[in-house]
Amino acid sequence: MKVNIRKISEITGFSMSTVSNALNRKKGVNKNTAEKILKTAEELGYRVEEEITKIRFVIFRKNGMIIDESSFHPAVIEGVERQAKLMGYETVFCYVDVSDTDYEEQLQDILTDMQSGVVLLGTEMLEEDYTPYAGARNRIILLDGHSDSHAFDSVLINDMEAAEEAVAYLERKGHRRIGYLRGEFRIQAFRSREKGYYRMMNQCGFPVEPGYVATVGTRIETAYQKMREYLSGAKEVPTAFFADNDVIAIGCMRAMKECGYDVPGDISVIGFDDVAYGLVSDPPLSTMHVYKQELGARAVRELLSMEEKESRAKVKIQVCAEFVERGSVKDIREL
Repeated sequence: MKVNIRKISEITGFSMSTVSNALNRKKGVNKNTAEKILKTAEELGYRVEEEITKIRFVIFRKNGMIIDESSFHPAVIEGVERQAKLMGYETVFCYVDVSDTDYEEQLQDILTDMQSGVVLLGTEMLEEDYTPYAGARNRIILLDGHSDSHAFDSVLINDMEAAEEAVAYLERKGHRRIGYLRGEFRIQAFRSREKGYYRMMNQCGFPVEPGYVATVGTRIETAYQKMREYLSGAKEVPTAFFADNDVIAIGCMRAMKECGYDVPGDISVIGFDDVAYGLVSDPPLSTMHVYKQELGARAVRELLSMEEKESRAKVKIQVCAEFVERGSVKDIREL
């Protein structure tokens, strides 16, 4: 059986963080305590280079069109840091940007550090971005991302099923002409939500009119601008829209109101993510709530449990989203 920090902690009675600090010769550990821990580790045949001593949270940035403006990701980060601390590990945060001249050097440092377990935030990653991470020498878990070509242990949102639930809710409120606010930067999560939208529309027997699909920017301002353009040329608009996320929904609602549409009187809107400012938008935004802190915490727990598993089969864990009803959807069943 492989000896790890948890085992040494159980035998010596010291916390995992104290054991980790002692094994890595960090200051702040009592001399006698450190000697006892090191002696126990030696007797058990423990090797420092085999053990994770910290969590490295890698935030991948493609162009910032998703992560720069959303309050979704700070909550995920909080979940990672809190869970790591509870389990006795420090968290090191790294931003990697594919446009940086030293991107390859950054990757080499991250993926060869055997004492770091990597939580990789893949929100903005496209298929071609995953290849170097698939060859990581250390333990890695993908958070809020998906690759069709490479297998990763991963924790993600049940995007497709959640989108289906949003469309089904609109159907129950009497809506038949349901449109789609489509983010122009097609991250994997948006692609999955789009599949859910089309699948539920088909299941309900509702045709998707091409004119009901509006491709807009993924920041509030660009979503607003593109929605104004869409509305200025639309011959007919649907009674409701499902949006790829809350940022898009809020920007588009602003455009709708400026173009003379009442929300939800004329057009209902459902977002995705449940970011904080959806509570104070006008009207408050109905949305799919994502358990953001739990996503981060679950990724850390899964990463640190990898060495204890007998099988190395890759595992994908989906965290379910939950519908939150607010004021942006009108019930039109009696109209």
